[in-house]
Amino acid sequence: MFRPRSALTSALCAALLLAGCGGGGGSSSGPIAVAPSPTPTPTPQCTLRDRQLWAEAQIREWYLFPEDLPASLSPDGFATVQAYINALTATARAAGKDRFFTYITSIAEENAFFASGQTAAFGFRVTYDGNARRAFILDAFETGPGFAAGLDRGAELLAIGTTPDTLVPVATLFAQGGATAVSDALGPSQVGVTRTVRYTLNGVEQTITITRAEFNIPPISPRFGVQLFDEPGGKVGYVNLRSFISSAETPLRDAFARFRSESVTRLVIDYRYNGGGLVRIADLWGDLLGQNRLASDVYSFTVFRLSKSASNVNRLFRSTPEAVAPTDLAFITTGTSGSASELVPNAMLPYFQNRLTLVGSNTSGKPVGQIGVDRAACDDRLRIVAFATQNASRQGEYYNGLAPYLPSRGGKTCAAADQYQLPIGRNEASLATAVSAVTGGTCNAIAADGAIREQSLGLQPLLARAPSAAQWQMPGTF
Repeated sequence: MFRPRSALTSALCAALLLAGCGGGGGSSSGPIAVAPSPTPTPTPQCTLRDRQLWAEAQIREWYLFPEDLPASLSPDGFATVQAYINALTATARAAGKDRFFTYITSIAEENAFFASGQTAAFGFRVTYDGNARRAFILDAFETGPGFAAGLDRGAELLAIGTTPDTLVPVATLFAQGGATAVSDALGPSQVGVTRTVRYTLNGVEQTITITRAEFNIPPISPRFGVQLFDEPGGKVGYVNLRSFISSAETPLRDAFARFRSESVTRLVIDYRYNGGGLVRIADLWGDLLGQNRLASDVYSFTVFRLSKSASNVNRLFRSTPEAVAPTDLAFITTGTSGSASELVPNAMLPYFQNRLTLVGSNTSGKPVGQIGVDRAACDDRLRIVAFATQNASRQGEYYNGLAPYLPSRGGKTCAAADQYQLPIGRNEASLATAVSAVTGGTCNAIAADGAIREQSLGLQPLLARAPSAAQWQMPGTF
């Protein structure tokens, strides 16, 4: 028998968030409804020290690993709230349990992002190879100024400057200050920031000047986000989700309604750069994949520390008219895939076993999430690692990623390269391997001791020095 939810639990679940691992994203709960932007009041309660002490108090109350917090730690000597938070969580971070997943952010900025993908950016995601001193575009958002100017997946950034006359080669930036120098060269996440970029795409070199604008990131690409492939034995459905944000609900439902109308039972779900997002959207995925699940079947368990166990949640599958009943599932992932992108395959694992395949490379390893605690007067939202997630079999210890975890629990893995030089489609390696996996093909497994993060492949998301809400949740976004 399942325990009824408390009022607090219901409030938390309305906004639980499972977010990425890049610069410190994480799963969290907290208010996400769009509201008028709070205006911080310059009162003593918003001084640096007061904000630090407030953050410490919330962390001590909610942190999932209270035994890893220092008995005492003065905020003296820490120049920012985040620096103090990092010091408080250092022991858990050293154990791989909180890799900068506890952080401070803006209420207004995060509300806007999680509601509609709103951000101030050029509109693309950047990955880099620090050894080779090269940077590439992984994705360009159709609504952003970068895409309008010609940037797209596969482009290599060659030089960056504030004007055409101040271009500095990317290789020189790496030599001068590593990835941080490249990130800094792209400027702050503010509307109106202008940069000149020289790049090459499909063998053609171009120089453009672009300006950061405010726009909404489409959570599912209108170009490649939903596809159907005619394969022996019937069609295979494909859906690519960029981020688990509220505006993903309608396109997700539309995609699955299409799959259902086409009697699709073999699905490829692409989370390859998806750092996570709202638990509500992760739950929706379960419902959409659960046409043949019983109302009593558990989708996932959310487990807080013992002193907060009243907030624990047993989430059951819910009937939805767009749902399908898959026979085979493949999830495309990379080292950037984390949190909600790991929760969904783990939640489906007990019901699919060897009909569930992880394709690509290992995931980030984040079976924990955060709550969000707000202090509106300072526009502070504190994201605190406060809960763990488990599937119906009470499994969820994948701190080393899903690749070494799944096979011992009945799932499968297939290694595949992320061919970022090619458009996402049927002919690039990850998607081709995934389609093969759900149609009975064979493959080479992801090595059990393979890369836990994208770093092992030489590629990492470019991180901002002071991340925006979009950059916390979608590492590499600029």
